[in-house]
Amino acid sequence: MWWEQSWATLQTEFSDLADASDVTRICIRLFVAAVLGGLLGYERESVGAAAGLRTHMMVAVGSALFVLVPLQAGMPLEDISRVLQGVAAGIGFLGAGAIIKQKEVQAIKGLTTAAGIWLTSAVGISAGMGLEVTAILSTLFALLIFSLVRFTKGQ
Repeated sequence: MWWEQSWATLQTEFSDLADASDVTRICIRLFVAAVLGGLLGYERESVGAAAGLRTHMMVAVGSALFVLVPLQAGMPLEDISRVLQGVAAGIGFLGAGAIIKQKEVQAIKGLTTAAGIWLTSAVGISAGMGLEVTAILSTLFALLIFSLVRFTKGQ
């Protein structure tokens, strides 16, 4: 019957995660990316930067997903390097949107936020590849850098 075929098709379409351990692994990686991106975004938002909490969380989760999907599909690691190149280039365009040149004072604003978006993408990639400790350490380093820069500028 048609509903049996439809049910079989639905089961096939939603079979990309074979068991509970796959679901747990994906959820952990995306959650870690979201939380770490959120920490970086919260810091940026707290100093009034253009890109804040939601932007950084989306960049981290999106970057994690860009490596998770090829890994799930069985793509060899050496081929994933092309995906990473595309993500890095694409994030560069997003970061460029955070940079503003102010004519009247001959100053450029947003470079730190743009660099933070770029780094947040790398954190998301790390989490997505299952390198959660590397992602956490990178986030801690970034938060340290953000606070030291503010301290050295006397803010």
